[in-house]
Amino acid sequence: MASSETLRVALLGYGFAGRSFHAPLLRTVDGLSLCVVASSRPEAVHVDLPGVAVVASALEAATHPDVDMVVVATPNETHASLAEAALRAGKHVVVDKPFTVTLAKARGLAALAKAQGRVLSVFQNRRWDSDFLALKALLAREALGRVTHVESRFDRFRPEVRPRWREQPVPGAGIWFDLGPHLVDQALQLFGVPDTVVALLSANREGSAIEDWSQVTLVYPRRYVVLQASMLVAGGLPRFAVHGTRGSWLKHGMDAQERRLVAGELPGAEDWGEDPSPGRLFTGGAEEPQVTEAPRGDYRRYYAGVRDAVRGLARNPVTPTQAVAVSAVLEAALESARRGCAREPDLTPEELRAFQSDTGVMEAGSRAP
Repeated sequence: MASSETLRVALLGYGFAGRSFHAPLLRTVDGLSLCVVASSRPEAVHVDLPGVAVVASALEAATHPDVDMVVVATPNETHASLAEAALRAGKHVVVDKPFTVTLAKARGLAALAKAQGRVLSVFQNRRWDSDFLALKALLAREALGRVTHVESRFDRFRPEVRPRWREQPVPGAGIWFDLGPHLVDQALQLFGVPDTVVALLSANREGSAIEDWSQVTLVYPRRYVVLQASMLVAGGLPRFAVHGTRGSWLKHGMDAQERRLVAGELPGAEDWGEDPSPGRLFTGGAEEPQVTEAPRGDYRRYYAGVRDAVRGLARNPVTPTQAVAVSAVLEAALESARRGCAREPDLTPEELRAFQSDTGVMEAGSRAP
């Protein structure tokens, strides 16, 4: 398509993800026009988006003749079927995380997008968190030396089980499919595909029928990356704790973009993406930690990247190849927790080579095909 043409977008789903994340970002990125929303609550959509057409059927929106790109923000178990319908209708597609609920479906969608010649991307907005950008910059300049141990966690304090699909025993529900995709994607972007995965998953809240606590370790040569998520942590633990041969980096507090989006704020304020609590770098011999630079986060950069990829001006910011690798690690964790032993991510040598070529990230000596 011409580089100046506006992409007409359909958003499937107007629940938490659609309303709080996708709609505000789609409204504030140049070159994108949110034209159609699929929702069973048209009145809520019309209040927020008075000029947007609302249809009840997600499938109708996915194949709508007047849109160029489809964003799938429906319950996780429907991601694959709706993305497939949109691709077969000739649409470019963005899928909210998790990409799919099985590795087999992830592979199927990746192959279909290639056959159709369409951009297929996964909404991994947390790559544009301020704290993650700060950590990437630290690793790039080797401020920590060789990293040996990483703890990365997303926590909530929600002791009551809520009557929503994410907390019910349906495919793709539970904390590992909710927060795990972010944690895994960030780890793979930094360190590549691990040798093995060791996982513990548990339902700790009263009345919980699905896991609401997870601790998953990605095992690399001479490095362990521990991914943790819980619905019963009230605060105090660092978002990142990264340790290496030259020092440690601790980061408390979450990126503020989610809180502001959930509150109804549109991106664009002068202080958008600023981190009020930057990390601290502890090095040997220093009496006081060094406050590290906190790059400005901005989730809009993801959708700007997708727009430019569709226009043929840039690479897809989150490719199907990367999404398949994340799916393999998510699935390996489920198998590890079920069997009580370490599991290798089920990626072929060709898929490993494609991931390494796609990202430029390869752990030395680790899973090299």
